[in-house]
Amino acid sequence: MESIAIIGLFALVILASFVVAPRRAGVEGFFGGQINGQAPGLWVLVLSQVTTWIFARSLMNAAILGYYYGMPGTIAYAAYYVSFLTGGYIVGQLRLRGAVSVQDWLGARFGAAGTLSYNLVIALRLLSEVFANLLVVGLIFTAVLPEVVEAGTIAIIAVALLGLAYSAVGGLSAALRTDVVQMILFLAIFGVAFVFLVFSPDFSLGAVVTSEGTSGARSGWVLLAVAALQVFSYPAHDPVMMDRGFLSDPATTKRSFLHAFWVSSLCIIAFGMFGIHAAEVGAAYENELLATWRNIFPAWVFVALMVSLLVSALSTLDSALSSAARLSVEELHIAPRSLNGGRMVMVVFMALGGALTLWGNATLFDAVAVSGTASMFLTPIMVGVFVFNCQIPLWSYLVAYVSAMAGAFVYFLRENQYVANFLPEAHKYDQLLVICSVVLVSGFIAVVLGAVSGRRVAG
Repeated sequence: MESIAIIGLFALVILASFVVAPRRAGVEGFFGGQINGQAPGLWVLVLSQVTTWIFARSLMNAAILGYYYGMPGTIAYAAYYVSFLTGGYIVGQLRLRGAVSVQDWLGARFGAAGTLSYNLVIALRLLSEVFANLLVVGLIFTAVLPEVVEAGTIAIIAVALLGLAYSAVGGLSAALRTDVVQMILFLAIFGVAFVFLVFSPDFSLGAVVTSEGTSGARSGWVLLAVAALQVFSYPAHDPVMMDRGFLSDPATTKRSFLHAFWVSSLCIIAFGMFGIHAAEVGAAYENELLATWRNIFPAWVFVALMVSLLVSALSTLDSALSSAARLSVEELHIAPRSLNGGRMVMVVFMALGGALTLWGNATLFDAVAVSGTASMFLTPIMVGVFVFNCQIPLWSYLVAYVSAMAGAFVYFLRENQYVANFLPEAHKYDQLLVICSVVLVSGFIAVVLGAVSGRRVAG
């Protein structure tokens, strides 16, 4: 019955998405997000930002980190949502300088090298979004339909095709419309489950808040330090967030980022509490927490949690596809600026992201850690320009970029015996903190030296 309820409710969400998606879309709506020829309003932007950032991977990460490291683990993941504040600042600075995208700003300062290097990072980011959310879909249906052979694979293919179908109709305008409906449904379904959790007899808010999880709080605090190092640059490499920073007027955009910050942070912490609670009641960790929840919660609460994850996965998929279309068409110019050109890109990205799910890596936080580390080349560049108004030479930019990519590469291959020789013998999150620190120091040294040498030449 659980599986029937999950499939039925999720089918209704998909049906609602098809209903609200525009039947026809012009090129401007497909790539620019205009709805009936108008820029999206405040709460359309807020709900779209939130639902695309509290995606399935994030919800699972918050819960898993809460299970292992208690409230510090969940807070560490929630710290990434400060990205709405830093992202709003970055968008404001770019618009003050007349830029219409991060690529526009980097191209004006560093030429083709600036835009190509950045586009490589965000292309990988978009692929990871498609991969990670399809992976969660597979995990869910594998858990709820254990008797069905390859249930996860079938679900991945079905959700990929259905998500692609309505995304390809309207592009960014479809993503914005469906994001609103999906977010409202998510809040309603998850809200019911959260109310049950808070009022359940074995729930203790004090115990949850002070929980150190099953593995101790230390690694949670280490991850919080990592998030603090990454959070300034993190939003700048997320094309979904950056795309929504240039759709409406500056005042509306600024308010949308502020509201998105507190709404998404509360959602992440609330979902993380389900993982913390599971640890507090002594539940054994099974199958990405899914089987654990199935054992400790009533059937209807488990159904609500699964549907919440599926809704968030679907929402992120359509936004990732629309951003991929915009990246490929308007920035890389590798496809014609037409509806068919955008749709062709969507098909390619969905196919590649789906293929990556066959790779078999189910460590969901790794995608965040790797892409977050790769994005850190932007921190010294943006601080130097936005805060200190420095003139930064191309070589400084490239040193910062290579350092960040090398850091991401090292963390990704940390278990390789040759790569491991360059890392301290410590927990992987301690290794990540060291890597991020080295990346930032290297980048800032390059920027400072470049700015100083530029002043000497000018003088």
